[in-house]
Amino acid sequence: MAKLILIGAGPGDPELITLKAVKKLYEADVILHDALANDALLEHCKPGCIKQFVGKRYGCHALSQSEINNLILEYANKFECVVRLKGGDPFVFGRAWEEIETAQNAGIAVEVVPGISSALAVPASQMIPVTARGTNESFWVITGTTRKGDISTDIKLAAQSSATVVILMAMSKLEAITEIFSEYGKGNTPAAIIQNGTLPNEKIVTGHVKDIYFRAQHAGLENPAVIIIGEVVTLPQQLTSQKKIKEILYSLK
Repeated sequence: MAKLILIGAGPGDPELITLKAVKKLYEADVILHDALANDALLEHCKPGCIKQFVGKRYGCHALSQSEINNLILEYANKFECVVRLKGGDPFVFGRAWEEIETAQNAGIAVEVVPGISSALAVPASQMIPVTARGTNESFWVITGTTRKGDISTDIKLAAQSSATVVILMAMSKLEAITEIFSEYGKGNTPAAIIQNGTLPNEKIVTGHVKDIYFRAQHAGLENPAVIIIGEVVTLPQQLTSQKKIKEILYSLK
């Protein structure tokens, strides 16, 4: 019986993928890979494996979701193992459940190999923890836009909490999002935007809710990017400042 394996490709750095995922990639007869899955990961496939790009990014879809679902069925009728390679983790805004339903309704076995989500790994790559004792007690991970293209209503709820807020796929809505946070008195809350997180061309801009939109514009930041709003954003800067103070004190001895 044919099998569909959904694999999380991690946040971008090809070394940030699990051993299990590497093993499963080698089993694949077909790999359908996303735009956010690093092409270097395709080196783990076996000779003769069919590799097809089915990437989706804001404003640029190689294939619609229904077309991807049909491809899964088409290849599963011809081959034993079809891999769906998704950026980050398949279950974090990866639309994996739609593909699972498609496969299971057709009698295709399904396996999921979790991946490292960019929501956690990208802030961590810049020494920004999503939680820190004494700073916050929780974190939210929210998509910037809904299926209809609107801002998620959860943004307003998150803006009223003391949690760290990590927003994915939201650069096109950044100005409106910062306005919402400002309306709830969060204009001075630290914020950071990280583009191409964990990759050599990674870029980061830090500031506050009230000015992060203009800073991002000046720096030319665009998708793919992760937005982090919360007091945790200042922790790496505090660490650097403490280190500099110690160095100065040491030099004065």
